Amino acid sequence: MAARLRSLLAGKPPASLGLHGDALGPCPSTPNCVSSRAGDARHAVTPLAFDGPGDDAWRRLVAAVGATPGARIVGSNGGYLHAECSSATLGFVDDLEAQLDEKAGLIHLRSASRLGRYDFGANRARIEALRRDFAAAAMA
Repeated sequence: MAARLRSLLAGKPPASLGLHGDALGPCPSTPNCVSSRAGDARHAVTPLAFDGPGDDAWRRLVAAVGATPGARIVGSNGGYLHAECSSATLGFVDDLEAQLDEKAGLIHLRSASRLGRYDFGANRARIEALRRDFAAAAMA
């Protein structure tokens, strides 16, 4: 019974995952998504900026995501990463995506809840924690 409930709360990966053209997909109108590609303050977060080789920045990102509590990297290739992030209590799943823009020295981010309308700031908090971990790894 508990496994079935967790499965229901996890939801299914949305079709909007992945790159759309050369960018991460847009956020829905609901407040449970943030993206560095969003044009409105409600959904906008700042991308991760880096100096130096993109490969080094990408390795730092993958390590930071891998160390994020509840995160499981589903795929990472060609400058795109998808991770599923499960809440500790009930197992709600959010999708975290990253896209490397080596020319601009940026890593674009998107984090969105699969279910519900509200995330109580969980996706924004995840991105900001990831930002701190990414910056700290650059200092190490």
